Parts: sequence; C-alpha cells; structure tokens
Amino acid sequence: MSRTRTRTPVADQACADAVDLARQAAEEIARPGEVGEHLGFDVEGDRVVTHYFACLDRAYRGWRWAITVARASRARNVTVSETVLLPGSDALMPPTWVPWSERLRPGDLGVGDLLPTPADDDRLVPGYTMTGDDTDRQMIFEYGLGRARVLSPYGRDLAVRRWHASEHGPHTPIAHAAPAQCSTCGFYWPLAGTLGRGFGVCANEFAPDDGRVVAADHGCGAHSEASVQPAPVETAAPILDDLGYDLVDVPAPIAAGEEGREEEEPPPGSVDETASEPLGHS
Repeated sequence: MSRTRTRTPVADQACADAVDLARQAAEEIARPGEVGEHLGFDVEGDRVVTHYFACLDRAYRGWRWAITVARASRARNVTVSETVLLPGSDALMPPTWVPWSERLRPGDLGVGDLLPTPADDDRLVPGYTMTGDDTDRQMIFEYGLGRARVLSPYGRDLAVRRWHASEHGPHTPIAHAAPAQCSTCGFYWPLAGTLGRGFGVCANEFAPDDGRVVAADHGCGAHSEASVQPAPVETAAPILDDLGYDLVDVPAPIAAGEEGREEEEPPPGSVDETASEPLGHS
C-alpha cells in the first residue's frame, strides 16, 4: 500500500506581489488609519494567497487584517477573494461560548421569562406508571393532581444538599448564635412528605427567614421560646470617707503601780443606797 503524497502549493508570483491591491481592499472595510504595515502572506492553494496587515485599532490589539487574493487559471489580473479581521497569537479573545442553559444561575429568571425543562431531566420522573394502556395511568403519589412529572429521588437529594448548605441551613453565624433550633420553634411548619423530616417553612414575620424553607437544625434570634435574661444587679462598692473625722472618747491610761487596782464601779440599781433621804415613814 503506497502512501498518499501531498503536494505543497507554490506561491503564485502575481498574487504574492498584489500587496497594494490587498491593502486597498483592507482600507475599504476599515476606518481611516487602522490598516498598518504588511506582515507577510500565506499560500492557501494554487494561485491563492492571503496577505496580512497589522490592525491599529486600539480595541483590537493583536488582531490583523487578512485579505485573500486569487488569480484564475491563465488570467493575468489578480482579484480580491475575501477580507476579514482575524486574531493573532497575542490577541485579546472573548471567553468560549457557553449555551444559555449552562450560563443560567439561580435568580436569573425574570418576569415573563420561560425556562423550558428538558424531557430527560434527571430531577424529574413521570407522575404515573406505564401499564401498556394509555387510559390506565396510576399516579405514583399525590393522587388527583394529575401532574405529568414529579420530583425524582435524585432531584430531591439535590434540593436537600442545596438547602442544607445554603444560608438557611445550620452552618451560618446566625444559626450558631441562635438560642435553639428551628425544629423546637412554634413558628416552624414542617414540609409534607419525606422532606418534612429535615425541612420546614418559617412563619415568623419578624424572622429573617420568614416564608422560606429552613433546615430543622437552623435557628435565629426570633425563636418562639427565646427569653430575655434580666441584667444582673451590681453591688456598689462601699464609699470610704478619708477626709472627715469623728471625736472619740479614749479612757485615761492607768498609772504605774496601779495595774492591780480595779476601777470602782457604781452599785447596780437606779437609787443610791448609801445616801440618807427621808422617805416619809419611819
């Protein structure tokens, strides 16, 4: 088996020399003064050459004008085939295009916007069990609602992880400072079904999570059983007056030699029995 040989095209001299023609074509599509020096050319094929010119536009630094010229077989005149502005190796490029479905973030949906859900969305499952007869469709749960699709276990797990890790979960500063968890709050309304084991809705209008789904182990200062502790009474320090003074009677000291002498005390009673006083009877 022989290898396929590839022939390298040779630059057509007439096309390679058509620098002025290519420059004129670039100046027709560019604004005045935006076409710079000639940067060379590439051979695209037989009698097909692309000339490059520097782009002087400050908004397109690193880009270059690419003008492709060609000459028909056995023709003498060279004509312009294509004009385009191409990025160079150091050109500033926009980020890779991403489909809108991948660019969408929570909160981007506005009034009047529609968000179609793919038919193969893993977060949803059919709301009925196929039995072979289209007229016989049994609802998996929530009988009577007639919904075509319901939340799948995978979609439920995604919601649980997202809610539990959000600002309405237990790992937030307000939950750490709360006096108790939401599961013990009177304003906590558990969700129905399996999600009710770990999530509910806050019904306290003064709470920061009013009307939002909160984790059972979340919490805030608006707990129904929160109470304000009375401030402790501080005992004032005693006031010691060291500027004023009081006069105090001090007993006279006992003289030397009289240490054993006891001081005479008045007899008990209110009447002096030693005094003679007429009492009016004999």
